[in-house]
Amino acid sequence: MILKKLSLINYKNIAEATLRLSPKMNCLIGRNGMGKTNVLDAVYYLSFCRSANNPVDAQVIRHNEDFMMLEGVYGNDAYGSAEMTGDEEEITFTCGMKRGTKKHFRRDKKEYKRLSEHIGQIPLITVAPSDTLLIEGGSEERRRLMDLVLSQLDLSYMEALGRYNKALLQRNTLLKQEEEPDTELLALWEEQMAAAGEYLYQKRDAFVRQLSPRFQEFHERISGGHDSVALRYVSHCQRGPLLEVIQRDRFKDRAVGYSLHGVHRDDLEILLEGHEMKREGSQGQLKTFVIALKLAQFDFLRHTRANTTPILLLDDIFDKLDAQRVEQIVKLVSGEEFGQIFITDTNRDHLDQILANCTFDHKTFLVEDGTIHLKEESQDV
Repeated sequence: MILKKLSLINYKNIAEATLRLSPKMNCLIGRNGMGKTNVLDAVYYLSFCRSANNPVDAQVIRHNEDFMMLEGVYGNDAYGSAEMTGDEEEITFTCGMKRGTKKHFRRDKKEYKRLSEHIGQIPLITVAPSDTLLIEGGSEERRRLMDLVLSQLDLSYMEALGRYNKALLQRNTLLKQEEEPDTELLALWEEQMAAAGEYLYQKRDAFVRQLSPRFQEFHERISGGHDSVALRYVSHCQRGPLLEVIQRDRFKDRAVGYSLHGVHRDDLEILLEGHEMKREGSQGQLKTFVIALKLAQFDFLRHTRANTTPILLLDDIFDKLDAQRVEQIVKLVSGEEFGQIFITDTNRDHLDQILANCTFDHKTFLVEDGTIHLKEESQDV
């Protein structure tokens, strides 16, 4: 998918803007706090029906305003290429929300009955400074990574995740009771946890197996092959049938008041030279690892979704990376296997130098206090 035009009204610090975008690379330049990341977040919102940075929907509405509106006009992957015939289909997605009310999401003016119907329509991968939490944070960060990719690919996965979380919540509620819980009801929720959990495990395991060689290849290309890295998926499902694993320590679960076993405890171990990276890696190594991991996710989605190349968002990724690694990343994402890319940076001269010798189509936008100008024209677009 290619985002041809993006319109924003009252989205975070952006009062109003309409951007006509390059089908290949779009660079947003500006100091910190000016609104660059907010533009990327709007693109993210149109893919996932939520902000990447604000868990509360009302927080994306501009201060002292009553509503926000986003609109994206998308074309297929041929947009902007020599293959265009002039009759490419356009799809318009809009999201509107008034303060204090629920949001409304529409595809070509037809509102979705459930927001989950939209997930996966516009596949997208984002790389941001906070992604170092994938390495430095808890296992929930790494599970979220797997869930975000697989939910874009498979609606059944998202539904199974919902069933599992509901059963887990109900089981934990019973475990917290002062009186002894109803064993039949407890067993019912355990069976639902196990059924959904086994499905999630199979999908996650297959995903990691396919992701690992892609990840190692991208990491080698960015780092020059200086580090040996690996991914290792760890799950309670590897100990035997999940229902037996869950029920085996029911007494311990009752004592602590929550479920100690299940796929909600899965982890994706991240290894550098055979050791956990969060204990071994430098800041530059951590960032290289995260970028390679996200590019591998991109490649996974590109090969598993028919005729659709994901959009790639790169938010302030050059900090703490040496010039050689930055050059390798730009070369990678400008290749034919990548589609539309959005990059933010605070250093205009830095990005101008990188783009000076580029032959692919690109646009540069200057962002200041929520106002966006196209660099070549120095006027609002």
